[in-house]
Amino acid sequence: MAKVNLEPLRALDGYVAAALVDGDSGMLLAADGSGVNLELAAAGNAEVLKAKRKVANALKLNDTIEDILISLTKQYHLLRPLESNQKLFLYVVLDRSKSNLAMARHELRTFEKGVDFS
Repeated sequence: MAKVNLEPLRALDGYVAAALVDGDSGMLLAADGSGVNLELAAAGNAEVLKAKRKVANALKLNDTIEDILISLTKQYHLLRPLESNQKLFLYVVLDRSKSNLAMARHELRTFEKGVDFS
C-alpha cells in the first residue's frame, strides 16, 4: 500500500484527528492529529462498521454504506468506507462546535477521489 498523507484533512473546520483503517483487522494504516487514541478508535470503529454491514445484509438492503456518523455532544466521528476499496475506511474526528458536517462529508468525498489508496 502506498503511503497515504492525511494532512490535507487538517483543512476541515473543527479537525481533531484522522485515520485510514483496515476494516477487516482494525489495523491503523495511517494517522494524523491528536487528542484521540487512534489505534483504539480504529479497532473499535472497525467493529462498528462490521456490525452495520452485518445488519444491512440481514435486512437485504442491497445498498452500500456511504458513511457512518457518530454524534457526541462535543464531537462528530465519521467513518467512510472507501469507494475504491471497501475493506478500508477513513475515520475523522471533528470538534462539533467548530465543524460543518455537510461540508466535512463533501470534503471527505473530494479527498478520497484525489488520493491513490492502492
